[in-house]
Amino acid sequence: MIHYKTEEEIKAMIEGGEKLKKAVSLLLPQIKVGMSTKEIDDEAERLIRLEGAEPGFKRVKGYSWTTCLPINEQVVHTPPSKRVLKEGDVLTVDIGAYYKGMNTDYATTFVLGKRDEKKDRFLKVGEETLYQAIKQAKLGNYLGQISKAIETNIYKNGYFIQKQLTGHGVGKTLHEDPFIPGYLDRAIEKTTQIRQGLVIAIEVIYAMGSEEIAYEKGNDWSITSADKSLTACFEHTIAITDKETIVLT
Repeated sequence: MIHYKTEEEIKAMIEGGEKLKKAVSLLLPQIKVGMSTKEIDDEAERLIRLEGAEPGFKRVKGYSWTTCLPINEQVVHTPPSKRVLKEGDVLTVDIGAYYKGMNTDYATTFVLGKRDEKKDRFLKVGEETLYQAIKQAKLGNYLGQISKAIETNIYKNGYFIQKQLTGHGVGKTLHEDPFIPGYLDRAIEKTTQIRQGLVIAIEVIYAMGSEEIAYEKGNDWSITSADKSLTACFEHTIAITDKETIVLT
């Protein structure tokens, strides 16, 4: 069941989103080759708490970290570890804040150090796709229009949606109804119509080589691309009000 948010709840999420944005803006410039993902996570927690918020991911049952930090073929949910970042690694920073009883969720992916045209194009497509999807998130539209925007742009550019991984509602818990696939799985008008008070995390989760995913051996959380091709995730939490669509993160 979808929990449509009140004005007060959205106000709290706007504040929480600002705190998360501030923490992220201070965190990302510090990330460099030679750091371990555990060091990034420690700093992420420090910055979120400095803002007066809590790490939202630590409230997920069984998850003990502030961030998920997938590298290269790792897609989502990879916990921080002693793994050290290398030149040319593609890193996703997935992070959430909990403030005044409400969650916000955000992710971005970028290349460490040495750049290359193939990786840059791959990531540019994902980021552009997220903003195209957000344009479809408005009163009266359908969630299927968001899904279609993601699917169309990713496949048009020769990449692949990880179809088992989706965007989701956000609120008192990090993952709520509705779930928003990155592809259209039914007629648009049979998907949920967007109403005032809907708050969702739109996620573009995709890979260079295949739709198939695998679960990483020896890691209870981490999901990878089955063919070990590069992956990325771009995510914003957005709120639908009677007047506008607000990007909270």
